[in-house]
Amino acid sequence: MTVTLDQPLSLPCGVALKNRLGKSAMSETLGTPGNRVTPRLVRLYREWARGGTGLLVTGNVMVDRRAIGEPCNVVLENNRDKRLLERWALAGREQDTHIWMQLNHPGKQAPKALNRGAVAPSAVPFSDPKLGRFFHLPRALTQAEIADIVRRFGESAALARDAGFTGVQIHGAHGYLVSQFLSPLSNQREDEYGGNAENRRRFVLEVYDAIRERVGDDFPVSIKLNSADFQKGGFEQGESLQVVEALAQRGMDLIEISGGTYESPRMAGQGVKASTRRREAYFLDYAEQVRQRVTVPLMVTGGFRTLEGMNSALADGATDMVGLARPLVVEPDLSQRLLDGRARDCKVKPIRTGVRLVDEAAMMEVSWYTLQLGRIARGKAPLPDAGGLSSLLKVAGVVGWRRLRMGRLRA
Repeated sequence: MTVTLDQPLSLPCGVALKNRLGKSAMSETLGTPGNRVTPRLVRLYREWARGGTGLLVTGNVMVDRRAIGEPCNVVLENNRDKRLLERWALAGREQDTHIWMQLNHPGKQAPKALNRGAVAPSAVPFSDPKLGRFFHLPRALTQAEIADIVRRFGESAALARDAGFTGVQIHGAHGYLVSQFLSPLSNQREDEYGGNAENRRRFVLEVYDAIRERVGDDFPVSIKLNSADFQKGGFEQGESLQVVEALAQRGMDLIEISGGTYESPRMAGQGVKASTRRREAYFLDYAEQVRQRVTVPLMVTGGFRTLEGMNSALADGATDMVGLARPLVVEPDLSQRLLDGRARDCKVKPIRTGVRLVDEAAMMEVSWYTLQLGRIARGKAPLPDAGGLSSLLKVAGVVGWRRLRMGRLRA
């Protein structure tokens, strides 16, 4: 039977998603400078839930206030924001939509402007000196600190469930802490968390186990995982497939496939071959390899732009869900129009400033989409024709102010 976008998807835990369209996580940076939940997140996710998407994955919520990835990340360590968390979850559940909270720890990707220091599997800096200027040289975690972070993932997952979120996702991609443990480039430990591939995946398995112990067997637990880091000496596809097999055996409910890091941002489409772009999804070839090994549901994110491309990926069996991110910022109701047959493609287009060095930086387009997220969260329509340079300057001003306020709070 041919799979279509409007068909439900049953997960191993017994839960069903109403259709095959998922909003992948994007860092909204819509918390307070003190990393608390705001009504803007409620408004943003209500808009997406009403837009017909079956699954909404939040932007990364940090499990430790001492380790922040971006200005105004939400941190979930306790019940201080329970009422707003409940409103956020309720908004995301409109129209039988699932809303899953993505949980994260940045590891060494913790900017100097927001953090007093940084920790990582090993004291290994960024390989790119230009990027490294903005981040602390990380300190290697002790085993006691590793155990504490594992506990924090479990605690945050339980708090999310209690607030009404219908699942959680571990951020195991894009060079954050879980990804750092998996990479032989970042993880040079000589204890049971480092060395061979089995030891390097010990951390992510412990995180999964801690979450499952706290939320039970009937609550969806997912992971966003790199197909590869695309860095010499880093996490490669062969090891990634081994991690997938280990997670599937543990009982993972959904694996979202992505790839890249700050230093090699393939998730943003940089360095992607023309042949891959023609298939639309950046990581579809890897997903086909995964499908030959495991039956765990997959979501492929990155590059989908047409209804034809989405249907083709589902029909081929390479993925069970189509992950969308930027298209749902430009058109929050795109999912419903795809399902109704009123849309056949997305309005996403390259954002340019006219300055080559800026246009080649992945963070430039991130800034443009951050501005659009802020508009939706304030009840305004996105501006698909907004200029790249003007958007970048606006976001730079906002981010600079937020960093200043966060820095004062932490001082």
